[in-house]
Amino acid sequence: MLSKRIIPCLDVKDGRTVKGVNFVDLRDAGDAVELAAYYAEQGADELVFLDITATHEKRKTLVDLVQKVAKELNIPFTVGGGISTPEDVGILLNAGADKVSINSSAVRNPKLISDLASRFGSQCVVVAVDARFADGKWEVYLNGGRLAAGIDLFDWILEAERLGAGEILFTSMNHDGTKNGFANETLAKLSEMINIPIIASGGAGNMEHFADTFTEGKADAALAASVFHFKEIEIPNLKTYLKSKNIPVRI
Repeated sequence: MLSKRIIPCLDVKDGRTVKGVNFVDLRDAGDAVELAAYYAEQGADELVFLDITATHEKRKTLVDLVQKVAKELNIPFTVGGGISTPEDVGILLNAGADKVSINSSAVRNPKLISDLASRFGSQCVVVAVDARFADGKWEVYLNGGRLAAGIDLFDWILEAERLGAGEILFTSMNHDGTKNGFANETLAKLSEMINIPIIASGGAGNMEHFADTFTEGKADAALAASVFHFKEIEIPNLKTYLKSKNIPVRI
């Protein structure tokens, strides 16, 4: 069985991490490069950088960051946030990113998925999906969860796979930030429907939640932010715990 992956997520703005990070042993907790190197050393399997800079200067800042991170990192990393053209993707991959994550831009222009897959290969195309469960159904949301898309989660994920996505990053907005566990029932259902890997996001609060999403949720990877940034969970301890539960992880 393939090893299950642990993925810290860093929100970056103007090239710096913004979601509060509580690392006393880092000179500068906002330095995305230093934080990335720290996580790699701790045993993270991959990293995700989500750029939330909303300016036209964005791309230059992001490319600079990707180049610096690529020099420091020996694990794969994904970059997302505001990527809407094959040109954007080409620049980021050339700068050293391993994968890109697309979200709202893919919903607005599904052909972007197939364009990227045919030009760069499915392996570097991650389709991120934010969805909320309400009134008995899961609906996809855009713009960082602010705008309902009027699209069913399951339909969209099947379509994303058909168009050439290499991986799905699914965030349950109902679970995000609650620290009560991942949306395992929905993850398991998605896992049965598609053949590409699924990264679970939203809800990590303790080590058991990670074990549950790999067993009950059938997730291939689990992504979290604050539990890692605030050292509520340390990656080496998490991996030792998962291994004790017979969950395959890279140690």
